[in-house]
Amino acid sequence: MSRTSHRVVIAVFPDVDLLDVTGPAEVFALANRESGGRADYRVRLAGPGRAGEAVATSAGVRVVTDLGFGDVGTAVDTLLVPGAVDVDADGPRPRIDPHVVDWIKDTAPHARRIASVCVGAHLLAAAGLLEGKAATTHWSTADRLATDHPEVIVDPDPIFIRSGKVWTGAGISACLDLTLALVAEDHGEDLALAVARHLVVYLKRQGGQSQFSVPISRPPTSRRDIDEVRRYIADHLDTDLSAAALAARMCLSERHFARVFTQETGATPAAYVEALRVEAARRLLETTDQPLDHIARATGLRSVETLHRAFRRQIATSPAAYRRRFRTTMA
Repeated sequence: MSRTSHRVVIAVFPDVDLLDVTGPAEVFALANRESGGRADYRVRLAGPGRAGEAVATSAGVRVVTDLGFGDVGTAVDTLLVPGAVDVDADGPRPRIDPHVVDWIKDTAPHARRIASVCVGAHLLAAAGLLEGKAATTHWSTADRLATDHPEVIVDPDPIFIRSGKVWTGAGISACLDLTLALVAEDHGEDLALAVARHLVVYLKRQGGQSQFSVPISRPPTSRRDIDEVRRYIADHLDTDLSAAALAARMCLSERHFARVFTQETGATPAAYVEALRVEAARRLLETTDQPLDHIARATGLRSVETLHRAFRRQIATSPAAYRRRFRTTMA
């Protein structure tokens, strides 16, 4: 195991998401404990004010900085950038503080690697660090990231993405998965899995695994008839939901229906139907002990083989593995 010291600098600023700060810090602390100190992660919180200032997070909990931005210097192993959001009529809007962006621009060249957590990807993009790179963020702001920064190859689905020395992660608990991957890169899978066990994260999720429910979270479309057919699909998953059947229901040609549906929802009819069926199967796996063949029939996937293929496509895991990880105590 490497004995290299890892100086981890986590940016904090007003209304930063609390878990984005404390989650990675806890993973690094557990890595130190599980390795008997050999991992040697030294986490420092850096903020726009002076060292020792309290910063109010989005949860109302205050954290105290170890350093001001101007005190960080060039000895940075891992620069970790969380995010903050404001909510307006259009939904969550990542907060872009020019002072924070300028500091990231100045600090990133000195860091061995840079990682963003959740909407922190918007700050990395504003600093020019994601140009030409694949990146992810929380699914609710992925469209905004793609619109604001067309030079970034935005993929809203994975838990995290690595592009060279820049890592970007999805939202909420994905900060743990990303940080576990950083630990695995530094000190191997055994240490990362030991930390995961202490976090009661029984299986480390891989970066390519889906954030889940992304297609279903889309807002209403501009066409009432498309929204009505979306509701119909959700209520009749075990029936014929082929493009031909749905087109007939809307009194459109199959070709015209497919074009309009894809334009309005961002997914083909087949992909959208499969996503909803997998979503329904996921809920049954979480909350029941029904066998896989029953779940496949109830959700319109028909066979266990089709259920497996759909799960692999949608969330990069198997139904059985998903059930082991996410089944509730009630089930």
